[in-house]
Amino acid sequence: MFDTLSDRLTSVLQNLRGKGKLSDADIDATAREIRIALLEADVALPVVREFIKHVKERAKGAEVSEALNPAQQVIKIVNEELVGILGGETRRVNLAKTPPTVIMLAGLQGSGKTTLAGKLATWLKKQGHAPMLVACDLQRPNAVTQLQVVGERAGVTTYAPEPGNGVGDPVDVAKRSIEEARHAQHDVVVVDTAGRLGVDEELMQQAADIRDAVQPDETLFVVDAMIGQDAVTTAEAFRDGVGFTGVVLTKLDGDARGGAALSVRQVTGEPILFASNGEKLEDFDVFHPDRMASRILGMGDMLTLIEQAEQAFDQEKAEQAASKLGTGDMTLEDFLEQMQAVRKMGPIGNLLGMLPGAGQMKDQLSQVDDSQIDRLQAIIRGMTPAERENPKIINASRRQRIANGSGVAVREVNDLVNRFYEARKMMQQMAGKFGFGGGGGSATKKQKKGRKNKKGKNKGQQKQKMPGGFPGMPPGGMPSGGGGMPDMSQLGGGLNDLPPGFDPSKLKLPKNK
Repeated sequence: MFDTLSDRLTSVLQNLRGKGKLSDADIDATAREIRIALLEADVALPVVREFIKHVKERAKGAEVSEALNPAQQVIKIVNEELVGILGGETRRVNLAKTPPTVIMLAGLQGSGKTTLAGKLATWLKKQGHAPMLVACDLQRPNAVTQLQVVGERAGVTTYAPEPGNGVGDPVDVAKRSIEEARHAQHDVVVVDTAGRLGVDEELMQQAADIRDAVQPDETLFVVDAMIGQDAVTTAEAFRDGVGFTGVVLTKLDGDARGGAALSVRQVTGEPILFASNGEKLEDFDVFHPDRMASRILGMGDMLTLIEQAEQAFDQEKAEQAASKLGTGDMTLEDFLEQMQAVRKMGPIGNLLGMLPGAGQMKDQLSQVDDSQIDRLQAIIRGMTPAERENPKIINASRRQRIANGSGVAVREVNDLVNRFYEARKMMQQMAGKFGFGGGGGSATKKQKKGRKNKKGKNKGQQKQKMPGGFPGMPPGGMPSGGGGMPDMSQLGGGLNDLPPGFDPSKLKLPKNK
């Protein structure tokens, strides 16, 4: 959604790089370009004016003139002001001291409230809560059924005593839901209210009555990030008519300009709590202003990427995989598990887009095809456990069988096996270089030396090594005996291992003084 705005801002700020000193004309020109970019992205005019005013004041002050790199300082200022527009610090949900916590959803029809209720319930479950959905949208056709389906997908209880479709009193349902939640020991209640095609008195009054009936701890205004400037107008109307404590942005994965979403926080004064960027129940997360600003400016979002990886990857399995890298014991079974974990994190293009500088590779990222991973998984699943464990046994007939079973050409099976060997070799070298997994590169050298000795080379030149690190030395180094000489009693059978005909008198030892 913010791709166009991100491209414009990145281009504007890129022109500042390399300048050792910025004149007032440079700052004015940059501010003008940023203003145009924000207005074209549908950011509200009052917000743009305030933003540009702060940027110019700080850019022309001592903060930039005394900086070692003025251009980078201006970029830092733009980033900080953008974070300010989006709300500054991350705000969490306020939980009631005495359960249940009541969260009421409000917004226009089509903004995605019902689907969002399921996403919010899924997120709450991951946080250790026991949420319950309440169907108070009794006017829109099949709204109650939709919420029940969403609740079933999310694995949470849905309280729907009325059939809806114009039947039932939503205020009464909301009142009874609180008692039902206490009785069934649900600690969070998510109330889905009715929406309208536009702001009207009936909608406002019904939402206000439900609010008065349940006294919600959080009233979340659900806004479609694709509706443009109407987002700000609708948010102001709900703030004055019903009141809300937080904003939820939906459909951030759309292709609209989306700048109005940046304006909601500044215009209403209420923070953005959550953001939804997909159709799946898992496509929902806490809104972090600093991370969103970093994405818009093309700086990536490594923290979100790390959090998603922590959720998708099993820590114990990840450690086992890392230990196998250094020893070269990684199998196709391990490779399949890693691919499945990556798929849990979401589309590959989205993951790569969180990396810093990914905005400069948008054309390449758009060509990333997740179906290729599905084909690789199908090929590996077509193998027997023995073949996954030891791909070397996959001969021509086995490759033909695997290809027929997975619906691919034999060439693709060959490519997978060859690339797996290349990847394992590369990862083993990297593990050795950085000291990961069973001794890294030193273990490889020992293995090579062992193979060399097995072939009969260097016979008679191999010296006996003990754990002390030197020939014939016991563990812990040379123990000290009297007169600085080693204590022979601690050397075990070392004297018996001397070569035949050894004459100690020929050794030129120093005389004791």
